[in-house]
Amino acid sequence: MKIVLSGIQPTNMITIGNYLGALRNIINFQKDNKLMIFIADLHAITKDFNPKELQQNKKSIAALYMACGLNPYDNIIFYQSDVIEHSHLSYLLLCHTYMGELNRMTQFKDKSSKMAMANGTQNIPTGLFVYPTLMAADILLYDADIVPVGKDQTQHMELTRDIAIRFNKKYKEDIFKVPNIYVAEKGAKIMDLQNPDIKMSKSNENTKGTIFLLEPIDNIRKKIMSAKTDSFDNVKYDQTNQPGVSNLIIIYSCLSNKSINDIELLYKNKKYGDFKKDLADIVCNHIKELQDKYYEIIKNVDFDKQLQKNAQICQKIAAKKIDKIHKILGLKVGN
Repeated sequence: MKIVLSGIQPTNMITIGNYLGALRNIINFQKDNKLMIFIADLHAITKDFNPKELQQNKKSIAALYMACGLNPYDNIIFYQSDVIEHSHLSYLLLCHTYMGELNRMTQFKDKSSKMAMANGTQNIPTGLFVYPTLMAADILLYDADIVPVGKDQTQHMELTRDIAIRFNKKYKEDIFKVPNIYVAEKGAKIMDLQNPDIKMSKSNENTKGTIFLLEPIDNIRKKIMSAKTDSFDNVKYDQTNQPGVSNLIIIYSCLSNKSINDIELLYKNKKYGDFKKDLADIVCNHIKELQDKYYEIIKNVDFDKQLQKNAQICQKIAAKKIDKIHKILGLKVGN
């Protein structure tokens, strides 16, 4: 079985866009592979954060992964900060990474420029600059075979591969497995319900267009019923002329397993109100089921115990890798 590794930052709650666009696809990997999912709390502190919220969000996102179908017994889900080897390997990799490589990271340029505009200074946290080496450490510690990422993370993944190849070549040993990058060719891209020209995001200013997996069911129903459509009153998939309706059709298709063509035929000669009402029922029923599982999991005392057990498993794996690297680098004296 191949090791598939993925991480998610506990910065806020998961949206239905995250769920349909990425989370479900990642969990589907567990059918034929071993999944290692870490809650990337060390990455979350590279920008301004609230410690209490971080603590709550860590636990919440771990429980949500399980509610969405991740089997925590056959796979491993853990908190990144519980395995101190992540940050230790990150430093060792920093010593084998070039300033020019980190300077070229487009995500750093984008995030640092936004920070500068927000606070009017150039006080950019160093952690944001060296973020890619921590990401590389997360992956290389466990000899991951496959790392599913969004297109915005492919540059970081290429750097991870470059560091691994460089390290192996320099010390003439296969210390690190060079991971394969997996970018889903198909993945539902869910747009904002109020502005279908932009992607649904937890950071959008107007949250009326964003459905969060843990928000009250009544709120979700209201958001769907008030979703922006058009004056055609024709349930048709046409992203150019009917982007709002097309977005709702995609959500309907993902959660009902009906094709877009079947949905169009089902609502031929029907009005948007009928379509939205049925969609609201589908979405609310699905999310209510997830929420019920979530609250059952998060109240279970075995939940925390399992994550602690998983961290111990990961620490043993990571410690062996670090010990091997220390020997190769001359940092270990004796046996």
